[in-house]
Amino acid sequence: MPDQATLAVPISVVPAEPARAWEARYVAVLLLVDLAVGLAAGAAAFGVRFGNDVTPYNRWYLALSGLLSLAFVLALALCRAYERRFLFVGTEEYQRVLRAGMSLTATVAVVSYAFEVRLARGYVVVALPLATVTGIALRFALRKRLHRVRQKRGDCLRRVIVVGHELAVVAITRQLRRERYHGLDVVGCCLPPRYDGRVGLPVYGTFDEVGDAVRTARADTVIVLSCPELDGATLRRLAWRLERDDVDLIVASSLVDVAGTRTTIRPVDGLPMMHVEHPNLSGPGRVLKTVIDRLAALVLLLVLAPAMAAIAFAVSAGSPGPVLFRQVRVGKDGREFLMYKFRTMHRDAHHRLAELRHLNDYDDVLFKLRDDPRVTRVGRWLRRFSLDELPQLVNVLRGQMSLVGPRPPLPEEVAVYPEDVRRRLAVRPGLTGLWQVSGRSDLPFTEAVKLDLRYVENWSFSLDLVILLRTLSAVCRASGAY
Repeated sequence: MPDQATLAVPISVVPAEPARAWEARYVAVLLLVDLAVGLAAGAAAFGVRFGNDVTPYNRWYLALSGLLSLAFVLALALCRAYERRFLFVGTEEYQRVLRAGMSLTATVAVVSYAFEVRLARGYVVVALPLATVTGIALRFALRKRLHRVRQKRGDCLRRVIVVGHELAVVAITRQLRRERYHGLDVVGCCLPPRYDGRVGLPVYGTFDEVGDAVRTARADTVIVLSCPELDGATLRRLAWRLERDDVDLIVASSLVDVAGTRTTIRPVDGLPMMHVEHPNLSGPGRVLKTVIDRLAALVLLLVLAPAMAAIAFAVSAGSPGPVLFRQVRVGKDGREFLMYKFRTMHRDAHHRLAELRHLNDYDDVLFKLRDDPRVTRVGRWLRRFSLDELPQLVNVLRGQMSLVGPRPPLPEEVAVYPEDVRRRLAVRPGLTGLWQVSGRSDLPFTEAVKLDLRYVENWSFSLDLVILLRTLSAVCRASGAY
């Protein structure tokens, strides 16, 4: 075994703040926010239904607004919306808030009918949906603030020991360090016997020394990667050992890009078996998504019509050429369609591509140039805030695209796709997607494809909602837009 002292990378072994402390504070803030949301929703519903006049008839609705706040928090607690395993990352938190709001609405309806309690329907219709939507929005805002703290200051992170073979440890460490918003900071690893130790991390010993590694590194989380040495009995003993020190254990699944909602543990003859459900590629949910997409596109086109007219005038006045740029893209099941965008380049951009191709900032599949001289002055501003993509709402209205989905690929991209990448063509491409909110043009092509495949495999309405909210943030920051 090599000398571990020569392999160690200097790190701070004292965390800035214990994970339990900032997590408890975060949950306390969530509780206060939810109480305020309930009160505000009740007050807003009172104002909408009764105005500013307080009468003997509606006076008790003021007290009901206070009870609504407590009932909303109780519903969230019953739906486990305050459990830390559902917070910080992922869409499960928002699903539980939505479930709590729907359950509370159903409970109020049943109780008022069963006990013949006369409630003003206008009050209920405003208060409960408003509390649910506002609760989701504020939780999203709190989470984004937490992510910014993690990214910029390196605070509120969990100190992680990774257990596995060298190549797997290097791969997961690289992935976790690329984006710190998830809150997992790898501070060391444990490798199998006779390791070479060249992983760019402090090595705290072998698989048998995980407990000592946790104490030495002051870690609060252990990630176990898939490897044959760590069988069920070994993992069970490790879990018991970590339980005594209140250290979290995470087992990294070898099922790539399969979300927890598609996996269930079911006992078969006393053995726990993981069942993987098929992804949701068809059925009522997809039909409803299509209906929502088209209705939303129609409303957005009507609302944004004046702004789009102003953009069209600016494009036309900024440089000679057509207002719209039309390009063939590949949609669902490999069907080609004509995608629309506001023109952001000079009219001779296609003819100048050959002389600029050697300056490509992206990769061999797509051509991207950070300071592309072919982009007009107006076009650079449109790209910065993704306003050039607004005409794609027409594609959404025609059913060729969706509001949220994989990036619409070019035919030449699809021609060189390996078989597994063609999976991204199983759903309609989107005006925005995981690729849009995870770096846009700053992402390597392989990473963008991986995000598209993850979306296809794990689609849900809550995931679409999160992506739409994150899109607003990404567009405002103009990150990765060029």
